[in-house]
Amino acid sequence: MKRRDFVQMSGLGAGALLIPSTMMGNNIAVEALLAPGMDVLVKKRMADVALNTATSMGATYADARIGRYLNQYVFTREDKVQNVVNTESFGIGIRVIVNGTWGFASTNNVSEDGIKKATIQAVNIAKANSKFQKEPVVLAPVSGQGEVSWKTPIQKDFKDVPVSEKVDLLLTANAAALDNGANFVNSALFMVNEQKYFASTDGSYIDQDVHRIWPTFGVTAVDQAAGKFKTRQAMSAPMGMGYEYMDGLDSEKLVGAAGLKLYRNSYDMIEDATIAAKQAKEMLSAKSVDPGKYDLVLEPNHLGLTIHESVGHPTELDRVLGYEANYAGTSFATIDKWKSKNFKYGSDIVNIVADKTQKGSLGAVGFDDEGVPCKQWDIIRNGVLVNYQAIRDQVKMIDQNESHGCCYAQSWNDVQFQRMPNISLEAGTDPYSVSQMIKDVEKGIYIAGRGSYSIDQQRYNFQFGGTVFYEIKNGEIVGMLNDVAYQSNTQEFWNACAKICDKDDYRLFGSFFDGKGQPSQVSAVSHGSSTTRFNGINVINTGRTV
Repeated sequence: MKRRDFVQMSGLGAGALLIPSTMMGNNIAVEALLAPGMDVLVKKRMADVALNTATSMGATYADARIGRYLNQYVFTREDKVQNVVNTESFGIGIRVIVNGTWGFASTNNVSEDGIKKATIQAVNIAKANSKFQKEPVVLAPVSGQGEVSWKTPIQKDFKDVPVSEKVDLLLTANAAALDNGANFVNSALFMVNEQKYFASTDGSYIDQDVHRIWPTFGVTAVDQAAGKFKTRQAMSAPMGMGYEYMDGLDSEKLVGAAGLKLYRNSYDMIEDATIAAKQAKEMLSAKSVDPGKYDLVLEPNHLGLTIHESVGHPTELDRVLGYEANYAGTSFATIDKWKSKNFKYGSDIVNIVADKTQKGSLGAVGFDDEGVPCKQWDIIRNGVLVNYQAIRDQVKMIDQNESHGCCYAQSWNDVQFQRMPNISLEAGTDPYSVSQMIKDVEKGIYIAGRGSYSIDQQRYNFQFGGTVFYEIKNGEIVGMLNDVAYQSNTQEFWNACAKICDKDDYRLFGSFFDGKGQPSQVSAVSHGSSTTRFNGINVINTGRTV
């Protein structure tokens, strides 16, 4: 499953068929989700089996990850439940360095015998590969953490909420959309709990309990006489939260331009579905955009995807070095640009940070999958490229001595590697609201929500659409538009960044299934921003043909 398929996914009815097989595990009864799993003391004893076996066979480093991955997905369409999926995956992955070379093996036989066999396999793989290793693996140092734990700060565990309550919420949202003019609607809830235990020969024994949730829907309105239809996707964001996100009680609920309801720490799915149906109907009669140069006012649920593609991926160090070229391309943000210390990635007000600690974000954990404490660091400061995303065996390549703490594996069965942390645009420092931004635009377009997109293999030339579009004339929104997409290149676009709203408008967008690597793995990552203006961007009409 490709990343863009999930971003674009409107046909949620296929449900479980669209989920990467590695995210599924074994189907289980819903009651089994509540089982406590392996005791932490037993996990430590089992992990030590792997570490002791590896070192006795000559490993200079070893780590073990015992993982229990629980998923629940609920899919509906109109007044029907299409699927409810409950899965569990449990096992251990063992990674070693022998003769300066990595080796990895995994097993779902989490017993002493099973772990010993897998560890021996990992060591033998490393020894075999060492014959071809040109340079030994060098790890940045990390202090042993001892026995520690971390948990997503949730208020309500999705596993404690009856499936019937989740189904009722989705069907009620569907009904609200149908009652307000939608002809079709599908909706889904994705809920994930990763129970991960990490141990290493550095002296770390880390137990983590990670929670994520993503509510989403697609609403379609049809004009049968004209033979047209329009779809409006949910304005929700996937979050690193518990089921409290679905309570719709957010005291910080925001109102965007054009009366659009936006959400930060809680999501009102019924309200959003109601508005979505009305907007989908409005789209049927909205005028088509005139191509040309516009000032774009981009709200966070939209801008997050642009950040993801044009900043997040091109600053992954393995992509920069060419390691991802075969699967997903390389990067224009090459090492020489970083070394120059003056490469203008964006305008002076563009400050983009990587952060694995941001509360409520999809990427928030206490420690990465190498046992490195997570942190925040600068990627772009005052418009200048200042750093990349790198892990323990990479940072030496950029003359650094400390991992950034952004290593991740999608399951116990997969080897961990560099993955994108939360990558976010800092809010403006001066008080500035969305309404003030609209008033400052003479000719522009306000874009909210995600849409279709395309970007080249170096993450440079791109085109982005959106969910809803509103024309701005002389400081006022004058009506809805159709067929809008903007084209630019990454450096031109970010240097056109002219104004950013303040922290009161700051929100998170998220990608729940971000793909990378061969074999491919998925991870979840958030991107925060406030509503932001980009001046003089080229807009095309996607409905016209040459």
